[in-house]
Amino acid sequence: MEDFVRFECVSRRYGEVNAVDEVSLSVRRGEFFAILGPSGCGKTTLLRLLAGFESPDEGRIFLDGRDITDLPPHRRQVNTIFQSYALFPHLDVRQNIAFGLRMSGTAKRSIDAQVDRMLRLVQMEDHARKRTDQISGGQKQRVAIARALVNEPAVLLLDEPLAALDLKLRQRMQLELERIHDEVGVTFLYVTHDQGEAMSFSDRIAVMNEGKIEQLGTPAEIYEAPRSRFVAAFIGDANFLDGRVEEDRGERCRISIPGYGDAVVFNDDRLRPGDRVSLSLRPEKIRIGPEAPPPTPGVNVIAARVEDVIYLGGETKYLVVAGERPFAVTRQNNRFLLDETPIRRRENVWIWWHADDGVMLRPV
Repeated sequence: MEDFVRFECVSRRYGEVNAVDEVSLSVRRGEFFAILGPSGCGKTTLLRLLAGFESPDEGRIFLDGRDITDLPPHRRQVNTIFQSYALFPHLDVRQNIAFGLRMSGTAKRSIDAQVDRMLRLVQMEDHARKRTDQISGGQKQRVAIARALVNEPAVLLLDEPLAALDLKLRQRMQLELERIHDEVGVTFLYVTHDQGEAMSFSDRIAVMNEGKIEQLGTPAEIYEAPRSRFVAAFIGDANFLDGRVEEDRGERCRISIPGYGDAVVFNDDRLRPGDRVSLSLRPEKIRIGPEAPPPTPGVNVIAARVEDVIYLGGETKYLVVAGERPFAVTRQNNRFLLDETPIRRRENVWIWWHADDGVMLRPV
């Protein structure tokens, strides 16, 4: 797929703060692309630079091969949906959707046809004549999407558009956004601090931190193979075990972890004996049980003690201590738990994980 949106060494400063720091990034045509990161990382600033609401201090921005860095917002073929929806309260749903077409001088017959198409797309035909104070938050979000898409933008920018919705409605709107994207085929650039949103419907994710892109990849690549401690910690939960490489065994190596002992891990970064390392281990990759598993090559097994148990319905989280090291362990409740003897606090257990399930990171 071709690059459709491209940032080339783009920077934006506010005084001494580098909100966006030499970012180079490409988004493909028709892609659902997410920019993910904590508050203040620069993700919204990057979106505003693309929309033309702000100008970069350095670098260039391209859309479909055209340099748009110095173009005003209305000449960029880019529309933005904000968290606040920004709907007109004195207009009904149909009039809100039609507003941009009316301002551009589109003929009434064409406006009616295009608005009808958008109402069907966002499934709001039965609410077309309601005022925006008479519809729900999720319906307002649909109207905002329809109003942004009716002008047929080349790129739709979404700045934390679901943040104001409750959890159930947010989950439903995630599915709606994915459906709408698939139907219209427009490039979506979605900014969020919610990892669940970014992981659930994005083709690719750029994780930002302090104005820079820490990692770019598919949701699976970002989660399973983080390239930095920041990414591993920000995307999901992770245990971090800091130690040193003691022995190189080809694809695997043996590391020594103070307060725990030795562990065998997959050495995809080709670290050498003496190198310091931080092992990232997802809680769901660790198994837990009252008895140790049979010895298996490549499996690390250690005795532990349960400090806390948190039952969450679909899963149970355990906080355990092995040696001097705390571990978070997640166990899926895929069997009827009332038929089992539960693991309780202060109980002695065994935990184990396969060498290939951890990710070796170079410490900061």
